Amino acid sequence: MKGNMKEILSQAEIDSLLAALSTGRVKAEDLKETKRETGYKSYDFRRPNKFSKEHLRKLETLHDGFARRISTFLSGYLRSPIIVRVASVDSFTFDDFIRSVPSPTLLTVFTLKPLKGAAIMETNPQFVFPLLDLLFGGPGEMPKKVRDLTDIELSVIKKLNVKILENLSDAWADVYSVTPEIESLETNPRMHQIISLNEIVAVITFTTVIGGTIRGLLNLCLPHVVLMPVLTQLSSYYRYYTHDISPSGGEEEKFLEYWLLKAPVELKAIAGNASITVSDFLQLQVGDVLPLNCKIEQDFDLYVNDRLKFKIQPGTVGYQMAVQVTSLVSEGSCMCDEPTSASGRDRCAS
Repeated sequence: MKGNMKEILSQAEIDSLLAALSTGRVKAEDLKETKRETGYKSYDFRRPNKFSKEHLRKLETLHDGFARRISTFLSGYLRSPIIVRVASVDSFTFDDFIRSVPSPTLLTVFTLKPLKGAAIMETNPQFVFPLLDLLFGGPGEMPKKVRDLTDIELSVIKKLNVKILENLSDAWADVYSVTPEIESLETNPRMHQIISLNEIVAVITFTTVIGGTIRGLLNLCLPHVVLMPVLTQLSSYYRYYTHDISPSGGEEEKFLEYWLLKAPVELKAIAGNASITVSDFLQLQVGDVLPLNCKIEQDFDLYVNDRLKFKIQPGTVGYQMAVQVTSLVSEGSCMCDEPTSASGRDRCAS
């Protein structure tokens, strides 16, 4: 028994099979046909596997950061210990997800611009009601009976969910830049068809602990159509992140350098300063000339994030204006001979 035989026969089964072959009740061709059929794997086209195991692992890694962010945010915002952790990441049809959601619950339908389609954040009563109690000044307890949320409670929790989704945007920032926008809040998951029932969705389930005792759940339901652009970025990001700039051993400097080089800086070229009265300023017109405190043969000042760093000469490159760095300015030195304005003195002092 080689190849794709999945089960090992017992001795009694082997004896029975040999006896059937010897009497002619079972033909060898029948056994070969059965063996060939065992090599096929059934596939349900109504539930295609659009998310690989690698995709799900990377989504879990990405949302671990989201869990830490909202744990810190909610604990500080509500002044109560709140712990959020990723419990599982799996893929279902939207119909299966909706059937697993309790009723009543709170479904926050939101978009992730510029991604197309809608996603859902589901928060069950064991998570929502303690948060509302904390927001209204209470100790963060569950009511004796689970009920529907009032209009005022929906309005309050919507504002809190906006802040929670901002943390999702921050968690995704290194992979894909998105802007979450809440479309609506639903309390009965079976009354509205928000997403096609056959749509494949990735469901990230978070466990929550509020005040050390109350345990609830938070689910992010992200359809495949929404995540398609992100999955490509996710694969390339973590491949580069884990292999090329891994912060281990001698690679730590490369890791820090990589992110430092991505930090934007602002450059300002200053030709000089002038001091005039408010009256003169109000009468300025096109064509008026202002004398600056720097001489024509002097180099310009180049500021990096409002700090004087270089001496430069102006010019052009092709059809664009440009400057050429001529020297580095030592700390505390000033490019101008006599700064005549407060702003000039401040710049020179920096």
